[in-house]
Amino acid sequence: MSIDRRTFLKLALAAVSTPSLLASSGVQSATKTRFSAVVFDAFPVFDPRPIFGLAEQLFPGKGAELSNVWRTRQFDYQWLSALAEHYTDFWAATENSLVFAAEMLRLELSDEKRAQLMQAYLSMKAWPDVPPALSTLKQSGVRLALLSNMTSKMLNANIASAGLEDTFEAVLSTDQERSYKPAPRAYKMALDALGLQREEILFAPFAGWDAAGAKWFGYPTFWVNRLDLPPERLGVAPDAVGRNLADLVRFTSASG
Repeated sequence: MSIDRRTFLKLALAAVSTPSLLASSGVQSATKTRFSAVVFDAFPVFDPRPIFGLAEQLFPGKGAELSNVWRTRQFDYQWLSALAEHYTDFWAATENSLVFAAEMLRLELSDEKRAQLMQAYLSMKAWPDVPPALSTLKQSGVRLALLSNMTSKMLNANIASAGLEDTFEAVLSTDQERSYKPAPRAYKMALDALGLQREEILFAPFAGWDAAGAKWFGYPTFWVNRLDLPPERLGVAPDAVGRNLADLVRFTSASG
């Protein structure tokens, strides 16, 4: 996901609208649902805003630009290494892309600043709407899982940081397959882990490309479009789109 200055500001200000969205969307007590499980990408659950805020703090006036180049190269490096069959995991791709971004923008990235920015990827908190939504889903008998390109170490660190221990039945890193979403075998990990059919699993991505990948694979897909971005032009659309997990809970209800 590329983050320009306008999108950066949207992300930084998202917290202003999230509580009101939660209040108005009506997360309800346990109800019958139409899916047996919901499988989340990491970023609908973990809030990355502090990472971008730290970039601005360390490089005043350059944080948005650094974040933009960093995130773009982060995914470029993942996919290029996978396609070239010279696999590099998410952590290494993230650090390498950070170094590249700083060099491209001619920013002095000291070892201390580098370590601070990388550590931020291990200490994210949950978006405000996440705990009540996950609690509602669990009370409704929905099985929960994470399926992310992050390494297992990164996922487990952020689960602990967000206080979501014992929330997810399966914590799946595509690193186990030495692959990345949107590769089909990456999405297949959830089928194998949960023992369910595609139509029984609702996939909840953060990025438009991930929504497209999940639909190509055959998952019912709810795009958690927190940044209010347009859909990717890839010839496929998610089943539904919402701004937060309260919207997702409402979508999962048997009544629709």
